[in-house]
Amino acid sequence: MKPTESQHDRIQRSFEGLLSPEEQAALEADVVRDPVLREAYVEQLWLHSTLRAERDTLTSLFEQSPATDKPAISTPVIDRWPVAAWSALAAACVLLALSGWIYSQDLILHRPVAMLAQADNCKWAGSELPTAVDSQLCVGKLALVEGIATIRFKSGATVTMEAPATLEVLTAMHCRLVEGTLTAEVPESAHGFTIDTADLKVVDLGTRFGLSAGSAGNSQVRVFEGEVEIGGLASGETKRLTEGKGLHVNSGATTPGQEPTLGQQVQEEGGWTAIPTSFGRGKDGYARRGDVGAPMGPHPLIIVKHTDLPLGKNNERRGVITFDLSQLDAAKVAEAQLVLDPEPSGFGFSSLVPDSRFAVYGITDPALDNWDEQELRWDGVPGCDDEGPATATTRKLAEFWIPRGGSGGPLTVRADTLVEFIRTKSNGLVSFLIVRETGETDTSGLAHAFASKEHPNARPPTLRIK
Repeated sequence: MKPTESQHDRIQRSFEGLLSPEEQAALEADVVRDPVLREAYVEQLWLHSTLRAERDTLTSLFEQSPATDKPAISTPVIDRWPVAAWSALAAACVLLALSGWIYSQDLILHRPVAMLAQADNCKWAGSELPTAVDSQLCVGKLALVEGIATIRFKSGATVTMEAPATLEVLTAMHCRLVEGTLTAEVPESAHGFTIDTADLKVVDLGTRFGLSAGSAGNSQVRVFEGEVEIGGLASGETKRLTEGKGLHVNSGATTPGQEPTLGQQVQEEGGWTAIPTSFGRGKDGYARRGDVGAPMGPHPLIIVKHTDLPLGKNNERRGVITFDLSQLDAAKVAEAQLVLDPEPSGFGFSSLVPDSRFAVYGITDPALDNWDEQELRWDGVPGCDDEGPATATTRKLAEFWIPRGGSGGPLTVRADTLVEFIRTKSNGLVSFLIVRETGETDTSGLAHAFASKEHPNARPPTLRIK
């Protein structure tokens, strides 16, 4: 029996990396079970391997004269020769099979499966793949620090990354969102296109959806059109989401309350002293209206969000940070910088939030510096009432902006008002509120986040003074 045309096509698509993980697994199972398909697979693999191995010698081979002037030499037959010949043949087969396997892997890894179709205000860092527009992309990682980038897979699926985000391109039908946010538009031809995160696996059933993966181990998917299948859940369940539906998963990949990696103030060049919230009596946290999941003091992220949409009111979040200045004379501070490290929150989508303005408030009442990180709740955010920072106990010191799709690098806030405020502190502590003043156009808008002192690898909020 001969293999069918469709069987040949499956094998060829496998070599080109165009099969989804499920299709690849099904092919491998069929190859084991079906001797006709197995023979066809081996023949095609052998053909690829041979052509590659002989590509350098074929030319010289054809250039050789087919005839030779040397007389043939008669060689006596030796009894052990057939054994040696069969041994050599067996070794050659092994080497051929091995080279074929290596070649097939090399073919899959280096064959383009996607293209970088568009890049708006993009900055890249740590990418393994080319980042110029129209670049062909094979298997590898893209790390977007700022901007919005669109990747068009050969299967027809289109993925738009919103910085900061890291994406691993695997095949034309499969990729992995390491962290950050993306939206995916998948035509019917790419039915089965799959995106993994640390918490879940999204299999498209012909639709448009958004997916985010936080650096602290949580993922969110929302379906804009059509339907997706969710797998890879810790419960082992498989779920289906239809248009307008969403799912949030927190795998706990990062354990809240982890000890900080930077627990000391550091003397830096130029006379600067860097004081992280992990030093001394420093602390940080955030609270969400409604206190779902509270308290958030030990959380690895400080998440902030503002919305004017009635349905999104309970998603409002505010951050608070306190630094220990007990080893310094605050009255002598000449310069000050507040450094925050933005991190993916895993909540919401950047495309639904405009460029966002944030405000830093100083908490003027010394008694409020003694807030309890382990008990931080919405009603207990120091210096705030339900509407926002209270004028009687806070003072607005500075503003900063984060554009849509950025920023992936640390933010440094500088202001004379920051210095003046620190000089007024005499109790060895200084506290700030971090709030977002820009709203959103949809209740699924992005929630911004900054690393807290519990984050496993990012820099905690740091006050640099001299």
